[in-house]
Amino acid sequence: MKVSYKWLKDYIDIDLSPAEMDEILTQIGLEVGGIEKFQSIKGGLEGLVIGEVKTCVPHANSDHLSITSVDVNGEELLPIVCGAPNVAAGQKVVVATVGTVLYDGDDNFTIKKSKIRGELSMGMICAEDEIGLGKGHDGIMVLPEDAVVGTPAAKYFNIEDDLTIEIDLTPNRIDGASHIGVARDMAAYLKQQKDIDYKLPSVEDFKVENTNLPIEVKVENNEACHRYSGVCISGVKVADSPEWLQNRLKAIGLNPINNIVDITNYVLFETGQPLHAFDYAKVTGNKVLIKTLANGTQFTTLDEVERELNEKDLMICNEEAPMCIAGVFGGIESGVSDSTTDIFLESAYFDSVFVRKTARRHGLNTDASFRFERGTDPNNTIYAMKRAALLIKEIAGGEISSEVVDIYPNPVADFKVEVSVERIESLIGKQIGKETIKNILEALEIKIEKEDGDTLNLLVPPYRVDVKREADIVEEVLRIYGFNNVEVPSKVNATLSYAPKPDEHKLRNIIADMLTGAGFAEIMNNSLTKASYYEGLESLKLENTVRIFNPLSGDLNAMRQSLLFGGLECVAYNINRRNADLKFYEFGKSYQHIVNPENENPVDNYFESEKLGLFMCGNKTTANWNLKEEPTNFFHMKAFVENVLKRLGFQIDKLRIKETENDQFTEGLSYGIKKRVLVEFGMVSGNILKNMDVDTPVYYADFDWALLIKEAMKNKVTYTELPKYPAVKRDLALLIDKKITFAEIKTIAFNCEKKLLKSVSLFDVYEGEKLGADKKSYAVSFILQDTEKTLNDKQIEKIMQKLIKSYEKQLGAELR
Repeated sequence: MKVSYKWLKDYIDIDLSPAEMDEILTQIGLEVGGIEKFQSIKGGLEGLVIGEVKTCVPHANSDHLSITSVDVNGEELLPIVCGAPNVAAGQKVVVATVGTVLYDGDDNFTIKKSKIRGELSMGMICAEDEIGLGKGHDGIMVLPEDAVVGTPAAKYFNIEDDLTIEIDLTPNRIDGASHIGVARDMAAYLKQQKDIDYKLPSVEDFKVENTNLPIEVKVENNEACHRYSGVCISGVKVADSPEWLQNRLKAIGLNPINNIVDITNYVLFETGQPLHAFDYAKVTGNKVLIKTLANGTQFTTLDEVERELNEKDLMICNEEAPMCIAGVFGGIESGVSDSTTDIFLESAYFDSVFVRKTARRHGLNTDASFRFERGTDPNNTIYAMKRAALLIKEIAGGEISSEVVDIYPNPVADFKVEVSVERIESLIGKQIGKETIKNILEALEIKIEKEDGDTLNLLVPPYRVDVKREADIVEEVLRIYGFNNVEVPSKVNATLSYAPKPDEHKLRNIIADMLTGAGFAEIMNNSLTKASYYEGLESLKLENTVRIFNPLSGDLNAMRQSLLFGGLECVAYNINRRNADLKFYEFGKSYQHIVNPENENPVDNYFESEKLGLFMCGNKTTANWNLKEEPTNFFHMKAFVENVLKRLGFQIDKLRIKETENDQFTEGLSYGIKKRVLVEFGMVSGNILKNMDVDTPVYYADFDWALLIKEAMKNKVTYTELPKYPAVKRDLALLIDKKITFAEIKTIAFNCEKKLLKSVSLFDVYEGEKLGADKKSYAVSFILQDTEKTLNDKQIEKIMQKLIKSYEKQLGAELR
């Protein structure tokens, strides 16, 4: 936001350098992005003076040039060759002396001493368009006879010289989006050093002079329009704004339009309250209706763009048609024009959410919408309206010709906040005194409703949308007191922060880093998906889908029940672009609607779950000169699943492992604890892959991330030193029934020998006719180790015999 230094001085008596302004504004939270010199005429007419043509004779070598002598300082006459047809002796003119820089848009040129067709020329007599004072180029600019020779042109033409301050306004500081808002904060800061305050322009002279322009206002949508104020003014004359008003607007980057529109813009940037002026003649039926219109209604805005309205766009309408998009942009049919003589002046407080959504729908970002979106002052509409009305009377003439309309059914009260002086000083880190705190708060217009010992009950005005709690009050006191005034202490008092156990964010990062290091890429998919994906699935029933009312498209009509389909969309997208060797992971939420008749509250039928999904397809390794390509398979996925579980402290052999019956998989396993499933993984069902246009096997793991975190808290990961004594490896070839799993063999082994048995691994599987139709052979390795001594043959043999007998007894196994 841009602020004019001279404009600011209308409200606060200051005399500060640019560096001081920069320091103070940044200190109080209005960070300065830059300060630039502003001149109402580019270049400020520097080097131009008022002169008098003493002599003027035709140029001997030209039929259109004249040789003049010009007095610019009462001493020496300057010879100047001039091509203007109207130049004559005795004229008072504007002279650009040698060295003067003249501007033509972004281009410029310097006046130099030169010879023109043999005659010396020491300057230039200027036309009005050459110095930015008009558009005429028929001849030189001739001034009145009373113009004083030698007067700098900048002084003669009263060229505005100002500073434009660019403030990088943060979204929460909308109260600083006006000159009065900036003046208020500066006064609060400077008041600590001297007796200073900011002043508001008076509106005491506002009065209703007649009721010749009747107006009726009806608010049909109080949810979107909390307050609507207005008044009619008759007999105005639309024309160019006076020079001072144009210069004020130009200084902050606005182009003057006409006096009425310029005044509404002036008051907007003065007070922060958006205004809009309607041509009263276009207010059909003398009625103003604030309402929404049907979908598809056509409306042409001031930029001459025809827009299609949404049923949720709040509109300002007359009896027959819309006139303005409330809080956003006016309409071309009802705007002020050169023929306007009567106006209806609007000052309102529109709901920030309504304005923001409407502005986004139509791709509009106006000065008015910028302020309404962030929250204007609902109690300032009348003041701003009266201020604009008085300026219109002063500049454009006219009379106040209606009673003031003010529809405000639910007045917004001040926010109540309770703070203690001790708490404020504790958080600031310095004892600044109760009186200092009170003075700062009162300077910021935060009222002290009640004072009870150390406690202050405060009333915060509604325009301070960012101040609603104790911490906000402390921030206000500190920024005005001055961060620089709080010394760095010799010691630092710190409070240990509470960290939840387990730290879910930390664990997520650990797993994400591990997967990324293993070659996985993280994906983040939309939580909205197609409901049709769940048709025919028993594990994810279509009836349990959370549907979206008024979806943006048929492809985004439901909340996802699983991460599976979003991941498969990514897989299909990459495969279609010849990138088929894929490993993805995604953290995300899934959503379900499961109706339970016992739930009285319908909200209890909705469930949200944290998930982690892994996806693998294509080749694990690609072919090169010394390595054959190896397709991804079930066991590769199994290894990654178990690595995730181990990293979170789970012991795989202690989990409940069984084949999954989930119809999302052709084959797969589930790992769980008691009756809860931690993860299901396997090859994705062929039907699902076909529906997703994926023609290659895809392996998917579905982790219940919330359950993993909960159970991880119970796990203890311990570290031990490397063993000093050697380990012993023994192998057994077991002939067993086909239905027996390796997990059963592993469990029996650890139940049989808990102390010295360190690991059990399967290194070969054999099936053949010689073994029998229902038999298979498992070759299993056992690692034995004692941390305190070297195992001898007798101990090893005893353990192995114990294992063999357990397998024979419990599984009916035979040694091969």
